[in-house]
Amino acid sequence: TKGMSIANTGMVVTTDLVDNLNDIHPSYKWIVANRLALWAKSKTYNVKKVEFSGPVFQAMKIKNTIIELSFTHANGLKSSDGQSLKWFTIAGEDGTFVPATANIINNKIVVASNEIKNPKYVRFAWHEAAQPNLVNAEGLPALPFRTGL
Repeated sequence: TKGMSIANTGMVVTTDLVDNLNDIHPSYKWIVANRLALWAKSKTYNVKKVEFSGPVFQAMKIKNTIIELSFTHANGLKSSDGQSLKWFTIAGEDGTFVPATANIINNKIVVASNEIKNPKYVRFAWHEAAQPNLVNAEGLPALPFRTGL
């Protein structure tokens, strides 16, 4: 992700394409190619109104026992499979992460856990076997991230 600060670079998320966790090379290479083509259309060829990225973490606000997350590329946030959002964890000051519930409210994600009364940090898809289901309206998957720790 830090490499994105280099001029003329692009990156796409493939966490939704893993069909064998023992093989990091996705079988669905045409989907990877299509996502990279969207990036090139928008960034290299300046084609307007092309969504080229899934949701990317932008900011968080702590509100009592919840954390509210906002994203760029977040038009139409949804679950790709119609199930509850997966692979969100939350921690307090001690940095001990526990599974969290995550809900889409007003195109933001609200994260909480009954185990954490004073939340401070969130992680999303922060595991090598993560297969999260958060996407935008175009079906492009969210970029894994962590806040703080």
